[in-house]
Amino acid sequence: MSPFVFADSGGVVIPNFGGGGENSCVRRNPAFCWDWFSSHWGSVFRPALTQHITLTLIAVGIGMVISIAFALVAHRYRWIEPPFVAFSGLLYTIPSLALFQLLVPITGLTRTTVEIALVSYTLLILFRNTMTGLAEVPEEVREAARGMGLTPGQILWKVELPLAVPAIIAGMRIATVTVISLATVAAFVVNEGLGAPIFAALQTSFNTEFIAAGVLAIALALIADGLLLGVQHLVTPWARSRRAV
Repeated sequence: MSPFVFADSGGVVIPNFGGGGENSCVRRNPAFCWDWFSSHWGSVFRPALTQHITLTLIAVGIGMVISIAFALVAHRYRWIEPPFVAFSGLLYTIPSLALFQLLVPITGLTRTTVEIALVSYTLLILFRNTMTGLAEVPEEVREAARGMGLTPGQILWKVELPLAVPAIIAGMRIATVTVISLATVAAFVVNEGLGAPIFAALQTSFNTEFIAAGVLAIALALIADGLLLGVQHLVTPWARSRRAV
């Protein structure tokens, strides 16, 4: 819901002041109108924030499944790594708007289009970090595991993958922040996420809506990064012990 509407003739932007004490602030259009923001939180910003979180969780979740699966296979069959890196790297270099435009004729103006694009930007990051984490497992640790009678599969799941968790989560942090940022552009395709109020504000030059949506997107990225960092500390207690020593 925007505080402005367009006139039928001439395309003139006309303020839609509504009612309440926010009128004078909206007319002046300062940097931020708190009354307008609070009164539109439930109808504009909370749904947009929820949609943004949903878009991000789906994209990062699917990207993790695909990337880690290919990384585990490539860890054993090295010939898989170059073509996957080349393919995911090509997707990563395509500008988001161009990728959306390429996908729209195929999947339409739908959330599917958005998710395909967002997932594509996570693949290279998550795959490379997983491969790096697996490669950095010390060889003496593998030798010790073999000496204990572990099979190659057991070494992968019980030794190598747990030790690669910090690198994997580091990739998740980068991928999550990237998706949160790119998901704002998804409003070109579907009217969802924090990009919707941002684009509405750009059309009307209404500062409050633009700043509020932008700050929420930044806050979401910072909170997500902090939560993933906390998860890393919880699931890798040996790393904390090593730093303490």
